[in-house]
Amino acid sequence: MKLHNSYTNKVEDFKPIEENKVKMYVCGPTVYDFAHLGHARCYITWDVLYRYLKFKGYDVTYCRNVTDVDDKILKKAEKENKTPEEVSQYWYKAFAESMKALNTLKPDIEPFATKTLGEMISIVKDLINKGFAYEADGDVYFRVKKFPQYGSLSKQPIDQLESGARIEVGEYKEDPLDFALWKKDEKFGYKSPWGAGRPGWHIECSAMSRKYLGKTIDIHAGGADLIFPHHENEIAQSECANGCKFVNYWLHNGFVTINKEKMSKSLGNFLTIDELLKKYDANTIRFFILTNHYRMPVEFSDEALSSAQAGVKRMLNAKRTKINEDLDITQTDEYKQFVEAMDDDLNTSKAMAVLFELTNKANKDDKNAFTVLYKLASVLGFTFEKPTLSEEELKQAVKHVSEKLGKDFNSMEEIIAFRKEARDAKNWDIADKIRIALDEINIVLKDSKEGTLWEVK
Repeated sequence: MKLHNSYTNKVEDFKPIEENKVKMYVCGPTVYDFAHLGHARCYITWDVLYRYLKFKGYDVTYCRNVTDVDDKILKKAEKENKTPEEVSQYWYKAFAESMKALNTLKPDIEPFATKTLGEMISIVKDLINKGFAYEADGDVYFRVKKFPQYGSLSKQPIDQLESGARIEVGEYKEDPLDFALWKKDEKFGYKSPWGAGRPGWHIECSAMSRKYLGKTIDIHAGGADLIFPHHENEIAQSECANGCKFVNYWLHNGFVTINKEKMSKSLGNFLTIDELLKKYDANTIRFFILTNHYRMPVEFSDEALSSAQAGVKRMLNAKRTKINEDLDITQTDEYKQFVEAMDDDLNTSKAMAVLFELTNKANKDDKNAFTVLYKLASVLGFTFEKPTLSEEELKQAVKHVSEKLGKDFNSMEEIIAFRKEARDAKNWDIADKIRIALDEINIVLKDSKEGTLWEVK
């Protein structure tokens, strides 16, 4: 398996620290508002990586944090006359519901920043003791120039960064490049050796990844917007505190854009996941995201989502057969092509092409194609719920039964009622003809005490 490592800017063979075990950390949400399509792309992308690593037999520990202490949360709390805890808990619940609706797997570990304060304070103390950080009027800053490798991830030399750096009013930095590890805050602050305050954004992820995954981890992933300063600062503070390499593989997904601009809350050009799910189902959103390579930008439009909707419907409405649990799918050409695509830096667009080839085979009565399709599509997180018929498809189904029985029906309900009359009159021949006609178009009737329902196979 090969992955693009943002740190080296190369596609590299993936070799975990421990054989068959993977420690994976993804930067999670700052919970103060609804999640949008940009978030959906990020978390669906890393959900697919998580699923695929497990599919390949790795024992994966997936940690995704929740930032529940932040300037944006505090501003919202003041504006709404609530506590920061009330704001963060409300929006975390909304985020969790959105992730569930998108069929993303829950991470193995989902720590909250406020529950990891002890680890953060411990790291900050270590950095001060080693000379990498200093206290200034209740704030604590990291000395960027004490870490010569700073800028390696974002490919920005120190002198380039210096030209745009400045010290804000009220800051007591030794150098404009230095960043906050701990912020003085007497109103919303927590106890610390430097007085009441709260953690800087970057120290949170360093602390949570170290506490739950260890000092060196296999994979750290997130959106490309986090490369600088967030991930750059994580590397600096983690490697200086721990005295070892922080991350072996840095992975970053591209933006979702609208009119060529990044979708973001700050620009006000975002669509929430809730809004999207009112128009499109989770499979459609996932299809839209996965038909593009994860590192490339994706341009949002209703046309693109409508196209994804048609594509996913075609795949999920493939002619179904009973899942053959005895079939060794690893021996099929499609399995090998799928794995080859996914092993090539998660090339989901190529993997999706394999799924469409299987769809075509299933529709041509290949008896094993649906089993392979079902299992491989599940690796990408698609759910094969009961398929439905469009209004036009339903009309064609009713027309088919009418022609087979030589009787005009106007709806499926009329067909079901006519079948009931035939069964009540013990006219099994008519009832059987209806069953056969429906079976020919992949519709089955289910009888129960409440009545008869129809569904697509």
